[in-house]
Amino acid sequence: MKQIFTRILGIEIIYTTKVEDFIKHNGPKITYSKNPLQNEFFIRSHELLFENGIRDFQIPISEWEGNPCFFPTNEISAIPYDIFAASFYLLSRYEEYLPFLKDHHGRFPPSESFAMQNKLLKYPLVDLWAFTFLNELKKRFPALKYKTRSYKYTSIVDVTTSHCFAHRGPIRGFAGLMLDLGTFKFRRVIQRISVSLKLKKDPFDNYFKLIDWHKKLRLKSMFFFQFAEYSTYDKNVSPENNSFKYLIKAVADYSEVALSASFSSYRDVDLLKEEKKRLSNVINKPVNFVRMRYNRLDIPKTYRDMVESEFTADYTMGYTHEIGFKAGTCTPFYFYDAAIDAQQPIKIYPFAVHDYSLTNVQSEEEALGLIEEVYKEVKRVNGHFITVFSNELLGGDHKFSWLELYHKAINNCHV
Repeated sequence: MKQIFTRILGIEIIYTTKVEDFIKHNGPKITYSKNPLQNEFFIRSHELLFENGIRDFQIPISEWEGNPCFFPTNEISAIPYDIFAASFYLLSRYEEYLPFLKDHHGRFPPSESFAMQNKLLKYPLVDLWAFTFLNELKKRFPALKYKTRSYKYTSIVDVTTSHCFAHRGPIRGFAGLMLDLGTFKFRRVIQRISVSLKLKKDPFDNYFKLIDWHKKLRLKSMFFFQFAEYSTYDKNVSPENNSFKYLIKAVADYSEVALSASFSSYRDVDLLKEEKKRLSNVINKPVNFVRMRYNRLDIPKTYRDMVESEFTADYTMGYTHEIGFKAGTCTPFYFYDAAIDAQQPIKIYPFAVHDYSLTNVQSEEEALGLIEEVYKEVKRVNGHFITVFSNELLGGDHKFSWLELYHKAINNCHV
């Protein structure tokens, strides 16, 4: 209720379960139950929000005012679908409590997603439903007060590999050189030697160019740094490296710096706390925001670990290799732990585009077109558009310049 009425529509509401208080109220009022009380605005409730536990639902898709919908009501209801149950199903990530086949990183794969299976992933359904609902409310209550919201854009730069060649130490540097020679990557050999001799800048070191672009556009940006020990999946510069620490401090002077949690911390809450503490000590301020490596989420455990580690916001909600709205929304929301029926004190900021979802495109124009499609969906509901770009892709060697693609994307999406 708070998500739809307060955060999306800007309508202040109060609740009551007392019939006499409801009847006495003279302003706009809604009943959400199996049967109406009088002739008020009535929404017939689906059983989902009145159940304990988790169970699988058969969910046929229909349409409401041009929007795909599910959980139908009946002819007595003022609207033909239970907007609250359907929104809860998406926002709570209800389907991740049900049995599913995990991918090789232990993630919920988009192919298992109800939204993708029904071609709904590219729509912020909860927001679309909310504004369709608002139109119905305004017909019934012409004097209804609500606040209009403004479109927002946040650009996230994910830094899990801060440098391609620099600051990696003599052993890792020599091993990398031998690997490049052994696989005949002579261009990388030349690059590696040039960087080590300080003849060229490391190709991943584009931080202050990005900051300059963000500053000129007055763009909200966030840099998520991995600050973890070396492991199979965590191969960033050592957190003991002073040049790396200096870089993070310098970036923190101009932009929000947050934690890109390591692969190893996924099931180790003590390690997650330690990484948070280390990064906080470097920037000399609290680290409140987090992203999990490879967008790995084990719901509800991952969010319980984040709460225990005292993070206040998460930016992991989205698919790495698919564009769209994993939780069906472009509005930040608080995590609801359906296993214990309780809202948790961590706010989820869902992203809609991850750069790795664009790696198979054939041209810069095609990539920009795909970003534009999602941008327009967010724009029409004045939502919060969040993109994630990785600095290793921005500095990598590809068929077209990812750095130039990023520059054009933020110019297109910041207004």
